[in-house]
Amino acid sequence: SSLSADLIFDNYQLQSNEPNNTINLELPLGPLQRALRSAIGSHNANLRLTKKDGAPMLSMVIHTMTKDSSSGPGRDTFPTSKPAPRSTADPFGDDNPFDPQPSPFNVEPLELQMKREREKIITQDIPVRVLHPDTVETIMQPKVREPDVHIQLPPLLQLKAISDRFTKLALTTASSSSSSHNNPGSKDPKLELSANMHGSLRLRLSTDTLDITSVWDGLENPELDPSQLAMPLEEHPSTVFKEAGRDKWATVRVDGKDWSRVLSVGRLEGRVIACFSDEHALILYVYVPHSSGGGVAGGEGITEDVVTYYVSSFSS
Repeated sequence: SSLSADLIFDNYQLQSNEPNNTINLELPLGPLQRALRSAIGSHNANLRLTKKDGAPMLSMVIHTMTKDSSSGPGRDTFPTSKPAPRSTADPFGDDNPFDPQPSPFNVEPLELQMKREREKIITQDIPVRVLHPDTVETIMQPKVREPDVHIQLPPLLQLKAISDRFTKLALTTASSSSSSHNNPGSKDPKLELSANMHGSLRLRLSTDTLDITSVWDGLENPELDPSQLAMPLEEHPSTVFKEAGRDKWATVRVDGKDWSRVLSVGRLEGRVIACFSDEHALILYVYVPHSSGGGVAGGEGITEDVVTYYVSSFSS
């Protein structure tokens, strides 16, 4: 992913001996995720690169407010007054104007519970490894051939709901089948994704016992920028697929559970371009919109960051 700093940080200070003040870090995702979850609901969180016992560490200091609602000095109870018992020698009888009238509501004690807020500070340490620029140069994105089909996907959460339904159905069917054959093991279901250059996307689940398909039509096939291509546009594989008509599909097969995790990025509510390399790989470009400075007259403009997913295809 390539994300602007303004999308993640309110303000930051970065200083390094490397060109452009670059710091390359390798870190485990588990501790980072736990630290970020601890910061949910906080009013302030700072992330600092430091050293502890000589080892580099990302230290996240989280400031949050908690309410102390325990009984004690902050909780007072005031009993309500009760009418004095009527004297048997009351000369007014039932017509005494000074006798409190019975209330239609139940008498309850009046409690004032004062919740005192206090600040709680949480520190989460994330071990990191500082990478030398020469090491970073060896970390390359996967090389994938030019895509045969590129298409804008429907809303990912909608696609995820249907994909999860297909996967659950496949697991249920496989479980029933293996129980009847006394076979406890079952393979993870594979979903078949196909797209063409005429705005159609197809999701299919095919097993020995069922075959179901869901199709989306009217999707957009974005135009390619000829200046970004290594070949003339008329020779590009997507042009060949488009000229072949609506029945020319590029297909990949993905693991149902892994695919569901990928589709969780739909929570970012960005547009997603899927690039299909037939029987080879699927690349998803998730464009995340956010506000940034630099608009007209000091206003804010909308820019897009990108998160890229590379998904290998299983063989048929």
